Amino acid sequence: MLAIFHKAFANPPEELNSPDSHHGSKKPKLPEETLKEFLSHHPHNNFSMGFGDAAVLAYVKPDQPFSLKQRLFCGFDDIYCLFLGNLNNLCTLNKQYGLIKNTNEAMFVIEAYRTLRDRGPYPADQVVKDLDGSFAFVVYDSKVGSVFTALGSDGGVQLYWGIAADGSVVISDELHVIKEGCAKSFAPFPKGCFFHSEGGLMSFEHPMNKMKAMPRIDSEGAMCGANFNVDKYTRVNSIPRVGSEANWSAEWASH
Repeated sequence: MLAIFHKAFANPPEELNSPDSHHGSKKPKLPEETLKEFLSHHPHNNFSMGFGDAAVLAYVKPDQPFSLKQRLFCGFDDIYCLFLGNLNNLCTLNKQYGLIKNTNEAMFVIEAYRTLRDRGPYPADQVVKDLDGSFAFVVYDSKVGSVFTALGSDGGVQLYWGIAADGSVVISDELHVIKEGCAKSFAPFPKGCFFHSEGGLMSFEHPMNKMKAMPRIDSEGAMCGANFNVDKYTRVNSIPRVGSEANWSAEWASH
């Protein structure tokens, strides 16, 4: 999968952008170049959707319809989701959210996001922590222009993110696409974490601790996009539940 978001909408961590990206022989590419390259690697089973200058989502249909690491793409109510992997407790989650039994993981994530955005009965970290399985997903809310992405903690699915030549955020499970498109300005997306364009990066396993950027040097001695780890010695303010009258962005304002 591939998701690209304009920097004005995604607000990525500054440490993801390497100062060495524009000085080496290999420079980052523009989003349209990265998209073209991604689609060229999958010429017969790809699908992409653009949202003006704000975002583009690209999806590769799975070779086998029933795979242990499934790839899903769907949209509902101007919200779009790319999903990789599986949720072991999907049936329980569907029942908890009042969804029909055959709702897939991508549709469930959209519903969970809508619940957070519109009603926010639980902290966002608790909602993501309740997902049991190997998973990664990217949600784009085209109505409000927000991005929400997460990666499970078990390491069963890999996800990477980086910065394109124009400052856009690039997210993909294909490492070679990230390397080619972002040069030195990329890093693995941290396991057990989620990113929201208004609230930034957060660990859903350790929500009371801040995230710390760790400098990363490649084999050539060049500075790359930073890795992000949980800072066990720095805590955030408490994360209260919010009532039905408040959206989840209000929750972020508390810490």
